[in-house]
Amino acid sequence: MQVIGLCRFSFPALGDFQIEHDTVKERRRHLYHPTRLEERFRLFESLTLPSFRAQTDEDFQLLIAVGECLPKAALDRLKDLTTDIKQVQIIQRAVDPDQKHRQVMKQILQIARSHPDRPCLQFRHDDDDSVSIDFVEKLREAADDGAGLIKKNQAIGIDFNNGYQASFRPAGTHAAQVYKSLLGVGLGMLVSGECTHTIISFTHNRIGRFMPIISYPDRPMWIRSLNNSNDSPRAGKQKAQLAPITPKIETEFVRRFAIDPGFLRLPQSSA
Repeated sequence: MQVIGLCRFSFPALGDFQIEHDTVKERRRHLYHPTRLEERFRLFESLTLPSFRAQTDEDFQLLIAVGECLPKAALDRLKDLTTDIKQVQIIQRAVDPDQKHRQVMKQILQIARSHPDRPCLQFRHDDDDSVSIDFVEKLREAADDGAGLIKKNQAIGIDFNNGYQASFRPAGTHAAQVYKSLLGVGLGMLVSGECTHTIISFTHNRIGRFMPIISYPDRPMWIRSLNNSNDSPRAGKQKAQLAPITPKIETEFVRRFAIDPGFLRLPQSSA
């Protein structure tokens, strides 16, 4: 079964974000600010990419969507960081002020389906988060679990609701294990053949209104980064609930998420 992941890297279309802008020009100015881009690249390189390099099931695609207006230096850097990951495909799209963000992402996913008449697994991923190295493997197992449900539904959600929230501060890494349902990270969808819905068709925390959800709380499956450029206005409050990383959690980050221990131990940039 085809497995497709979608990661939006500072894509400047309007809509579908909690922090909104009135024009594409304003959104570009916000997303492409050098300080913000540097933080996103640091987290993308240190959190996101290691686990995708180390997936126990290598049969997946990771589509990284960027605007054609992404500064050349940033695009070149993105290509350099991902050149060794065969599953990555960087997709550039022009930004149409009249076309909402969700429409563009749905088109990208629909085009990527090699056999639209067959079931497909999809997941969404933010460029500052991480999933466990067995994420794709567990997605496939969940699809087997949902074989009966998908016969009666166009799609079913797959929610790994056990993970970590973490902040990589100048004073060091802070983290906490949490149980949170229907986040943008650790959330997948099994789509039936001929169905045109995609993982991006629905607001992630409302997906349960439109389809059955299978939840898996048994093991930590993701790390959600809390940083200076989070879209959620609640990120600041959530940072306050974190504690300095313990040896146990550090071991988990290295073992299950393939994160370099040096990144966790060294003081982080204040960008």
